[in-house]
Amino acid sequence: MTTQLEPTAPSPASGAVPAPAGTAEDAVLAVARRAKVAARSLATATRATKDAALHAMADALVDAADAIVAANADDLARGREAGMSPGLLDRLALDPTRIGAIADALRELAGLPDPVGEVVRGQTLPNGLRLRQLRVPMGVVGMIYEARPNVTVDAAGLALKSGNAVVLRGGSAAASSNEAIVGVLARALEAQGLPGDLVQSIDAWGRQGAVALMHARGLVDVLVPRGGADLIATVVRESTVPVIETGVGNVHVYVDASADPAVALPILLNAKTQRVGVCNAAETLLVHRDAAEGFLPSALTALAEAGVTLHGDARTQELAPADVPVVPATEHDWATEYLALDLAVRVVDDLDEALEHIRTWSSGHTEAIVTRDLAASERFVAEVDSAAVMVNASTRFTDGGQLGLGAEIGISTQKLHARGPMGLAELTTTKWVVHGDGHVRP
Repeated sequence: MTTQLEPTAPSPASGAVPAPAGTAEDAVLAVARRAKVAARSLATATRATKDAALHAMADALVDAADAIVAANADDLARGREAGMSPGLLDRLALDPTRIGAIADALRELAGLPDPVGEVVRGQTLPNGLRLRQLRVPMGVVGMIYEARPNVTVDAAGLALKSGNAVVLRGGSAAASSNEAIVGVLARALEAQGLPGDLVQSIDAWGRQGAVALMHARGLVDVLVPRGGADLIATVVRESTVPVIETGVGNVHVYVDASADPAVALPILLNAKTQRVGVCNAAETLLVHRDAAEGFLPSALTALAEAGVTLHGDARTQELAPADVPVVPATEHDWATEYLALDLAVRVVDDLDEALEHIRTWSSGHTEAIVTRDLAASERFVAEVDSAAVMVNASTRFTDGGQLGLGAEIGISTQKLHARGPMGLAELTTTKWVVHGDGHVRP
């Protein structure tokens, strides 16, 4: 079976982790077994224990920043040589400032409530049985992702706080960075008296290792793919382990007839240009025809000055200033998650047409409306079927940290178990605890 997991990543090269002897399947199953054993150590771990470990991991990352940046430089060099896009290179890049921010995210996790043991609901039945439904860890969480070394840390921290072990497949593009990071985190855990096997990588076994992870049903409790559409589709199609599907971000900003241009323009620029290589960046702008003439010329100029290549419909092209080039948009543009300084632009006749466009082309991630019309905003919220809907706010807020959840393991665009930013609670399941006093069923 040929499995395409990293369509944009370079092939393993010098500096990538060499594959150990033995089959990938045997090696990955051994990793998963160690993870399952290690997860038991967290079954009775107190919040204080887990929080101390998170702080230790954060401190260790900062202390090892120079070594991590050096390893990351190898990954970046291979990526540039392989023609990786600027957006993916940005996702891959680490520097001391980014490492500090990643470490701070671990410290923020330590400040959040522990979800394990939370009583979801409970009652005492008429027959005297006392019921509680409690949050409990999943057990072993698998992650398959690409060119995102920050996810290595986020996944490890979220897994630890929610009582899980994690097995990571971060891909050849970030192999050197992830090897360094996982080593730092494992040593920090061991220094705190916890098993280093709570955080493990299977990057050394390449794509065959990823396939083995997808088939490790019974050892891995849930698998979370995070990356491009091809990677996610492959994991969903091939995995026998239950999958929480994260989605690509074909994200829309709709500027309604009543929108204040002074509010709409900063939202649009932030949504598109603040960071382009992320799933919550805007990819399509829809503008109501009654707002188009007053908003689009200045908006297109500002976007062009920010380096954005514009792909517009006929009405957008007519309204564009003479010195602002607009490429004719096609259906391919409406369907594309650019992850680059490109934006598709369309003028719509009304809210109905905007909603229909979103229903047709959205990936179900995040959509935003800019409006002063309460009825329009309420209808947009009710009819847009996406994981997150923004009213007069940038799409860039669809993020676990920005929404107060701490770091996230991904943005789920499915509707089962978890939807939207997946924080601590989304990495738990529940169990029923029933207390009786000699009760038997009649």
